[in-house]
Amino acid sequence: MRCRCPRCGKGKLFKGLLTLRPACPVCGLDLSQADTGDAGAVVVIMVLGVIVVALAFWVEFRFEPPLWVHAILWPAVTLPLAILLMRPMKAALVAAQFRTRAREMGL
Repeated sequence: MRCRCPRCGKGKLFKGLLTLRPACPVCGLDLSQADTGDAGAVVVIMVLGVIVVALAFWVEFRFEPPLWVHAILWPAVTLPLAILLMRPMKAALVAAQFRTRAREMGL
C-alpha cells in the first residue's frame, strides 16, 4: 500500500506516476525484471467498475437525476479513483512477483 521496495520496504518503487524504477535506491533490488503487465489495470477496472455501476444505480433510483448529471458525475469519480488505485495495485503485483518468483527478479 505504501508503494515501497518489496525487499527492504524503504526505497520508493515508482519514479513517475506508474513507471517503476530500474532498481531500489536503498537496497539495490533489480526491478527491471518485474513485469506486471495489464493485471493491475484489469483488477482495478473490475473492482472499480462494480462499485461505480452500483453507485450509479443507487443514485439513479434514489434521486432520479437528469442524464447529464450522470455524464458529468461518474467520469469525475471514476478517473481519479482509477489513477489512485493503480499505484498500490501495481506495487502489490511487484511484491507478489518478488515473493513467488525471486529468481526472475534477479535474486
